Amino acid sequence: MTSSDAELTRLLSEARAWAAQDPDPATAATLTELVRLADGGSAAARQELTDSFSGTLQFGTAGLRAALGPGPNRMNRAVVRRAAAGFTAFLTDAVAQAAPGTRPRAVVGFDARYNSDIFAEETAAILTAAGVETFLMPSALPTPLLAYAVRALECDGGVMVTASHNPPQDNGYKVYLGRHAVEESGCGAQIVAPYDALIAARIEAAGELSGIALATEGWTTLDPSIAAEYQAAIAALAVPEHFPARDLKIVLTPMHGVGGGTAVAVLNAAGFADVTLVSEQAEPDPDFPTVAFPNPEEPGALDLALETAVRVDADIVIANDPDADRAAVAAKDPDTGAWRMLRGDEVGALLGAHIVARLAAGGTGTAGENTAGVFANSIVSSRLLARIAAAAGYAHEETLTGFKWIARVPGLLYGYEEALGYCVAPSLVRDKDGISAAVLIAECAAAAKAGGKTIFDTLDELYLVHGLHASDQLSIRVADLGLLDAMMNRLRVSPPESFGGSAVETATDLAVGSAQLPPTDGLLYLTKDGSRIIIRPSGTEPKLKCYLEVIRNVGSAAELPEARHEARAALDAVLADVREALGL
Repeated sequence: MTSSDAELTRLLSEARAWAAQDPDPATAATLTELVRLADGGSAAARQELTDSFSGTLQFGTAGLRAALGPGPNRMNRAVVRRAAAGFTAFLTDAVAQAAPGTRPRAVVGFDARYNSDIFAEETAAILTAAGVETFLMPSALPTPLLAYAVRALECDGGVMVTASHNPPQDNGYKVYLGRHAVEESGCGAQIVAPYDALIAARIEAAGELSGIALATEGWTTLDPSIAAEYQAAIAALAVPEHFPARDLKIVLTPMHGVGGGTAVAVLNAAGFADVTLVSEQAEPDPDFPTVAFPNPEEPGALDLALETAVRVDADIVIANDPDADRAAVAAKDPDTGAWRMLRGDEVGALLGAHIVARLAAGGTGTAGENTAGVFANSIVSSRLLARIAAAAGYAHEETLTGFKWIARVPGLLYGYEEALGYCVAPSLVRDKDGISAAVLIAECAAAAKAGGKTIFDTLDELYLVHGLHASDQLSIRVADLGLLDAMMNRLRVSPPESFGGSAVETATDLAVGSAQLPPTDGLLYLTKDGSRIIIRPSGTEPKLKCYLEVIRNVGSAAELPEARHEARAALDAVLADVREALGL
């Protein structure tokens, strides 16, 4: 027998054993058919089996996320049952240590992707069987609503079954901690280290699938009023006594996700009555039929929304991703007359400035938070928010990428990351929330319109005060993850001396860590002219990501066009040098 034959025999044996204990007849049947085809010589079936059994799906700070299908390296009922059992064991022990005698409490939510409801109900059944007081969301609802419920229901843990803006074939499992299971700064936030490793160890120790108990009843399916409570709390963020303008024609797309009904209800309750849903994308559809990739950042994803905006002569487009934790914004650029999507950094600055204005006007920035709070953004986001905060007398912090870090900033008033994530109400949702962000985006845009301006004019006003901050990105997708290490190693061995003709003044290896930031794989360069370059492997995709920012001081509005031209040329020059440094 050749080694290839022996490997196939082992693979088929593993697959048959998995199919025999698979609790889902659909994936068991899929697996049985793959075994038959692979045993009959199908190379495609063998490759699919190899991928599905190439290891165990690893639980990390992002929880689980992968394609649906049979096997340990896919999202399925067997993998989810083990994950739920591990999470339940962790939660039970954490609460027992922190508050002896207290019954643990958890809430489970789900989106409208394939199997999300099944994964959620089985998670609730496993939590309940272990004695955890468990709440199940009443229907497919946005991720921010689950994050809200963790705090509102005083839960120790929360699970959201979602793959956010991943392709249709994927699903995922996102974990939150609260009450007794985590320190106060992380109450209601996604997990960070070491919690991921502690939960992963419990998943590993879960034992045989047959030994995991599922209750047949005993959890509480929440009343739909939980959604109404969230909607009322978010709508109350609006402060019409200070920003009364509501004359704004909004086009909204939930991108075939679960946020449409909630977002429209919240905007309406906040006084924005003229909201047009993109009809083709209004209802949840796990196939996401009108987009190549259900992510507002992807080219073409907003095409239908922009067509609708032109047809109804809208003022602004707001797009949520499928689980509604992100928000994209588009408007008509007065310089070109063309609609364009704003960068996440542009929206991040607009929201930051608007929250400062709300606080200055005497309104609450974030539903009654202490106004001596902190503004924050991820290290790869623009430096403009730091300048806005400093000018208004507020503290500012930079964090690692990911809202699991931003949400933990003590005293947080507002936080954002350039990947379209905004936390405008951390006392309500300690995570990014595309629906609460939509309310403040609308309020900001309506205020600009009432003053005879656009949000682009508002941005220009910020640039005149704080400098024109222009940013760009380069993402390099790889088939072999080893190439990411090779490219990072190349930079460490042969560090660039300049970018865009400006000498590197400081080079920081983020893997070393600092008093401000935990260690992370990344390199940060600052040049003599103030340009900043950050290069890091993506934490969720096989990509190397490069974040670039240049700043140009502007003396008057008349100088802005030339400053934009100079900034674009500078970014292009930096991009060319980044490519060269990476050996592309």
